[in-house]
Parts: sequence; structure tokens; C-alpha cells
Amino acid sequence: MDARRARDIASSPIMANVTYNGTRIYIENVNENKGTADIHPINQPESKQEVSVDNLIEH
Repeated sequence: MDARRARDIASSPIMANVTYNGTRIYIENVNENKGTADIHPINQPESKQEVSVDNLIEH
């Protein structure tokens, strides 16, 4: 996924089906300059991590 699409998903009120390493995630915000996103698994908001948007897959 590219950073622009990740940003669009993060700002949308509609929940998109996005995974990271096979786990469905929520995109909190995106740093387009770094090409990263702050994410967490849908059911684990306390497990926040910063990952490359290249590793996010939209289904």
C-alpha cells in the first residue's frame, strides 16, 4: 500500500479491511514523509506499533 492510500483509509469514517502480517489492523495515523503508519490490531488498541506502509495490505 502507498502512504497516500493509508492516509485516506486512516481519515475515513468507514472501516477498511487492512492487514499487517495477516492480522487485521486499524491505522491510527500516517507519516507520509517516512512512509510509515501507526497501527494496532483491531481488538488490541494497546498494542500500537509503527510499521512501513509497504507492509499493509488492503483486502
